[in-house]
This record gives sequence, C-alpha cells and structure tokens, in this order.
Amino acid sequence: MSIITSIQKYSIHDGDGIRTTVFFKGCPLSCKWCHNPETQHYHPELLFHKDNCVGCGQCIYACKESAITLVQQKAYLNRDLCKNCGACIDACNYNLRELVGTPYTVEELFSQIKKDEMFYEQSGGGVTLSGGEVMTADMDFLEALCKKLYRYGISIFVDTCGQAPYSNYERLLPYIDTFLYDIKTTDVALHKAYIGTDPSLILSNLEKLSAAGARIYIRIPVIREVNGNREAMADILRFLKEKQIQVAQVNLLPYHKTGSAKYARMGIVYPGENLHAPTAEEMDTFVALFKENGYHKVYIGG
Repeated sequence: MSIITSIQKYSIHDGDGIRTTVFFKGCPLSCKWCHNPETQHYHPELLFHKDNCVGCGQCIYACKESAITLVQQKAYLNRDLCKNCGACIDACNYNLRELVGTPYTVEELFSQIKKDEMFYEQSGGGVTLSGGEVMTADMDFLEALCKKLYRYGISIFVDTCGQAPYSNYERLLPYIDTFLYDIKTTDVALHKAYIGTDPSLILSNLEKLSAAGARIYIRIPVIREVNGNREAMADILRFLKEKQIQVAQVNLLPYHKTGSAKYARMGIVYPGENLHAPTAEEMDTFVALFKENGYHKVYIGG
C-alpha cells in the first residue's frame, strides 16, 4: 500500500490534456515555499482549523493519548504526543479536524484513476503521479500501478523534484510518457539554504534521464530570492546546454503563497513569508531568454 494525500480530478496544470493528479505523501526536500506541506512527511498527519475552535472540549475526551488540552479557550494539540489515530476527528462537533494521508492498494488507486478514462481519451490526458515526491514512494507499488495503467493505455506523467535514486527512475522508464522535472537552482549554497540539499543528485538524474531518451518538461518555480534574476536563469540554461539535456517544454512557475494557510493547520510557521514573485515583466524576460537559446515551447505557468 501507499499513502495518498489527495486525488485531484480534472487537472489541467500537471501535464497535457485533462489529467487525474495523484499526490503521494512524503518528500526528501524541504523547500521554503512548499505549497503542499501536508505531503512532506511519509505518514498520515492531523490538520486542525484552530482559529475556528470554540473550546467545547469534546476532542479532549476522545483523545486517549492526552495530547489535547485547552489553552485560552481553544484546543491545543501536542503533536509530540499525538499518534494521528483520528479519534478527535469524529468527536469534533464543528468538523475542524482532518487526517491527511489515506492508504491505497494498487487496485483501489487504479479504480479511482480509471473512472475518468473518457476524459483522458478526449483530451489527450491521463494520470500524473505527484507528491510530495512520488519517486521516493514504495517502488514495488509504483511499478505495479504503472504497468497496469500502461496495459490499459492510460498516459502516465511523473512530477518529480529529482531527489531519488536513479534506479527508481530506471524501473519506471518503460511506462512513463513524460517527466515533469523541477529545477530550482544550480547554485549549491542557495539550494542548501532554500531547499535543504545539494543539487548534485537532482542534476545527475536529469542528465541520465535525458541520455536514456526520456521525454522531459523542465519546470522552474521562479522565486526572486532564489532564481528570479537573469544570472540565475542563465546558469540553468548553461547546465541544460552543456549537458545536452533534451527538453520538450519549459514551464516557468511564478512563486505564490497558495497553501501557506496549511502551515497553521499543521501547527508550524510558514517559512516562505519573506519570498517574492518576480514581476510580469521579469517573467517575460526569462521566457525571452530561453527562446533566444533555442527553446521554443516556453510557457509561464502550467
């Protein structure tokens, strides 16, 4: 089984056509702008809309771990004690709690994906496996799922940050139509500061995937403090050209704070508060820079 945070139907921003995007739980990176923080850990987690709590105390009685107390007439959750059992969810009279992360078997997930097969056929879409980081999920599960989707002729895209063993990519290569491959920055210091790791494995995997003939869409989240300047974009371009990365499409994704409200529901502080999006004019400049270097399919967003 694998832990899935959500299954997004009728998605038009995660690849070609109309797609079903499956978000797997767990990611090895810690991007400061992450808009899906509930996908970072590999286990189910409790989300709580604390601001709307009226302090009725029903969740306190339901919690067998004594992880919930009243503080200033609102429920306070001690996450060190919480076992994510979900007992407090049913006890809450105001539906302020939810457990994120549901175990699925291959058959259960395939059944959900196949429901929209008609839309895939009409639009040239399919399924996009995302996260978190899907390439760090259970590979036996993923390979079985991809084989089944492939046999049924359902297009498979993989949205990946690249921070996974290359052997994982090799296992899925025969079944994947396109990799939506993230590059944040080639600068080691910036990568460590804003993403939490050295970029060497990510860049190495991209080079190997390209050499293996994979179809690749490069996706660059554009953040002014990280890569939102001409020099940083030129560095990414230099890497792509020097390593002869075969790129079918480039998507430049302006920074946004969508998802920042989730952090409070998880009891943590949003670390990207001081980050900023480039202006529309700057984004147009980056598009022009890629096109000047021979990349014709370059889009803002997607």
